[in-house]
Amino acid sequence: VQLQASGGGLVQAGDSLRLSCAASGLTFSSYHMGWFRQAPGKEREFVAAISRSGSRTYYAESVKGRFTISRDNAKNTAFLQMNSLKLEDTAVYYCAADRYGYELELSARYDYWGQGTQVTVSS
Repeated sequence: VQLQASGGGLVQAGDSLRLSCAASGLTFSSYHMGWFRQAPGKEREFVAAISRSGSRTYYAESVKGRFTISRDNAKNTAFLQMNSLKLEDTAVYYCAADRYGYELELSARYDYWGQGTQVTVSS
C-alpha cells in the first residue's frame, strides 16, 4: 500500500493550496481517508476526514470553513483544498487511510499513512 501526498509549498497568508493523496495497493473506495498535520515541536493533529463514498466529511474546528476535503474514487485520490491559509497552518500534512471509519479524528485508528508534504505559510 502506498499513499503519496503532494501539493505542498510555500505560500503567503490568505493564499490557497490544494493537496492531493494518490493511493495504490488498496481498494481505495473501501477506505475512509483523513488528513493530519504536524507542526515543529507539536503533536500530530487531525485536520479533516471523509467517508468511503464522500458523503460525510469531518473537520477540525481550526480549519472549518476554510478547508474542504474531497475524493475521487475513480482516480484513487483524496484532496484537501486549503483556502485563506494562516501562519498557524504551517506544518507537514499527512494523508491516511482507515478501513473501519470509527473515531476518524484519532490518528491511531488509521491503517496506512503517506509520507507527508510540507506546507509553509508566510506573512
